[in-house]
Amino acid sequence: MFAAVPLLALPVLVYNLIVLILPGGFKAADASLRLAEPLFTIRMTSGAGWTVSLTDLLLAASLVVLFVELLKSTNSKRLAIVNHSLSMVLFIVCLVEFLLLPAFATSAFFLLALMVLLDVLAGFIVTIVAARRDVDFGE
Repeated sequence: MFAAVPLLALPVLVYNLIVLILPGGFKAADASLRLAEPLFTIRMTSGAGWTVSLTDLLLAASLVVLFVELLKSTNSKRLAIVNHSLSMVLFIVCLVEFLLLPAFATSAFFLLALMVLLDVLAGFIVTIVAARRDVDFGE
């Protein structure tokens, strides 16, 4: 049954936990600034420094998870339908958080919510296309 849980729930949960430990919690208006603080700098061959923040790491990990979710969406079993439905619920939760809680009104969380929306759309579109392919319309 855990296979039906959308993997993008993990980055959303991590974002929630990070914001929860910030001073002010979910009402922290400076969450964007706190998440953008540099964690480390990588020196490039060109001599320039690439500064990496917690937001960068979270979004990079979320993109990897989105890729895995898109691969999972090609499955047309019943479990995939449950996964698509749970992904829709996750998107609704993300949308409510983004619109109503100050700590979630950041570009990073917007992009995370957008990834969840893309997962929802891809899942339903792939399922519909697979169903149409499997049904013989007498052609």
